[in-house]
Amino acid sequence: MARAGSQTQFEQAAEDLFCYAGLSLEPREIERVAEEVGRQVEQWLSEQQHQVLQGPPVVGAHTQSKFYISFDGTGVPVRKNELLGRRGKQAAGSARTREVKLGCVFTQIGVDEEGNPRRDSDSTTYVGAIESSTLFGWRLYAEALRRGVAQAKEVIVLTDGARYNRTIAQTHFPQAIHIVDLFHAYEHLNGIAQTLRGSEAKAPKAWRDRLEAGNISGLLRQAGKQLPTTAASRKLLRKQLGYFENNAAQMCYAEYREKKFFVGSGVVEAGCRTVIGQRLKQSGMRWSVRGANAIIALRCCILSGRFEDFWASRTS
Repeated sequence: MARAGSQTQFEQAAEDLFCYAGLSLEPREIERVAEEVGRQVEQWLSEQQHQVLQGPPVVGAHTQSKFYISFDGTGVPVRKNELLGRRGKQAAGSARTREVKLGCVFTQIGVDEEGNPRRDSDSTTYVGAIESSTLFGWRLYAEALRRGVAQAKEVIVLTDGARYNRTIAQTHFPQAIHIVDLFHAYEHLNGIAQTLRGSEAKAPKAWRDRLEAGNISGLLRQAGKQLPTTAASRKLLRKQLGYFENNAAQMCYAEYREKKFFVGSGVVEAGCRTVIGQRLKQSGMRWSVRGANAIIALRCCILSGRFEDFWASRTS
């Protein structure tokens, strides 16, 4: 029931269990069991986190691997009472979602035939919750420790360059190589072009070439030559240029590619779609934070290959 309820809508899970196992269950029963087991999973994960943070370093098998930590956020629709006092992304609108922070840990195993970095497809594990960036930072740090980050030869943090992501990287992984996702950087570059030249504009090739080369100072000089006519547009441009100024040290893309590092955060972005989106962002859904976190914990545990370990712990 917990597995079925974590994979699809509770009504569909009831139909599947009847079809596959002849179990006649109400959707509400599956919801209750899935969320209760999810809360038990979260408690188990919390205990594991405490043990890892308080115990000796975990010995990993990553001394020759590139060890990656990546994290991002995605909005999940929640009930109105979970949104009181929260501002939306639009200036005049109220919030409609709460942000789930999702992190993943994975390793790289060499390169493919074309010389591009290759991820170990069986190495990815996930953590996530609707919670503060401070709590999430400790959650992610504990998962990295559990996976053996202390023994990794090279540690790379991949983020979108948001302020709270920089804080997590600086707080918990200060010795890691921090890379800002190239494709987010492209989006911000196009944002500059649109501020200057209209909503359909794309960043010129010269700007993209400087970004690819990691020549952020040259990019800023060139992109900042032209000023918009309105005060609002000038303010927006300063904010967009600030993104590159604040993240310049994490945008050495030519160097990263020479070292065969990943420069895109596609793994965690795919995780946002599969771990969170496929189950919690379907049409018409409205979650309580408590219920969403229970299902998130359950899905992270299952998709990280740890559900059998959790289930075994219930009988020990």
